[in-house]
Amino acid sequence: MEKQTITIYDVAREANVSMATVSRVVNGNPNVKPTTRKKVLEVIDRLDYRPNAVARGLASKKTTTVGVIIPDVSNMFFASLARGIDDIATMYKYNIILANSDGETQKEVNVLNNLLAKQVDGVIFMGHRITDEIRAEFSRSKTPIVLAGSIDPDVQVGSVNIDYRRATKEAVDLLASHGNEKIAFVSGALIDPINGQDRMSGYKEALENHKLKYSEGLIFEAPYSFKEGLALTDRILNSGATAAYLTDDELAIGLLDGLIDKGIKVPEEFEIVTSNDSLLTDVARPRLTSVTQPLYDIGAVAMRLLTKMMNKEDLEEKTIILPHSIYEKGSTK
Repeated sequence: MEKQTITIYDVAREANVSMATVSRVVNGNPNVKPTTRKKVLEVIDRLDYRPNAVARGLASKKTTTVGVIIPDVSNMFFASLARGIDDIATMYKYNIILANSDGETQKEVNVLNNLLAKQVDGVIFMGHRITDEIRAEFSRSKTPIVLAGSIDPDVQVGSVNIDYRRATKEAVDLLASHGNEKIAFVSGALIDPINGQDRMSGYKEALENHKLKYSEGLIFEAPYSFKEGLALTDRILNSGATAAYLTDDELAIGLLDGLIDKGIKVPEEFEIVTSNDSLLTDVARPRLTSVTQPLYDIGAVAMRLLTKMMNKEDLEEKTIILPHSIYEKGSTK
């Protein structure tokens, strides 16, 4: 037999008190006689009553729920960010609704609207780029929104990131300083401002510093996945590149495996620097040199920024840049 959901009404009837009294006990309101509190708690225990968070939210006009939109739940980059968000949310007693958007514009809009319809108190958005469609939804919504690992060139909403331009410049500087004259730039969609503006300008700056010529033939765009990195191997080698900077760890592992399959020694004959320093970089052999992003911290700081916005606290800064570094491992000389 299916177990019946126990309601606040059942508890009130069983304890012979009003529903308001049960509500006060559940919400820790001190205006309840100790004997009544004890009696209600015993009934709650016996009936295994679990207060409905949404119903509780309707009564208090606060669902204490945060919506988190992720383009790809299975990508370790986003998984690490989500971990940081979740830990801070738990600390502040917020529930989280996690939604996967597949990085598709229409799905992002639908997912955001579904979350807003659920009356969430705030939204953390991770997307490869802020499209005009999603920006219009942000503008219409009165709900606080923070970006994590995504940038808004118009700075309409709060965001937490690293300095992608500087990080890329340092990564490409490292490869150029090892004598590589043709360095491939392998990234996700260049329409994403992190890739097409910030990282690209860091890449060009490093080439200029080392008096190297920029060439379209060394720029590769690909969806973030191992298979795509593997598939790019021949094209990257045919470009004459002897090193590559990649904006995603799965892409980098794909390229690494592709090179090894062809008998090309990494780092002796080809060097690789990747961008997220996720667990994948340490699982690979050789281990991958990477820009290190404090992924957990980006998630945690984004959640903390959102709690401040939800509680209408004063913000010193809406755009937060966290520190990064380059961790040299086995894929560079």
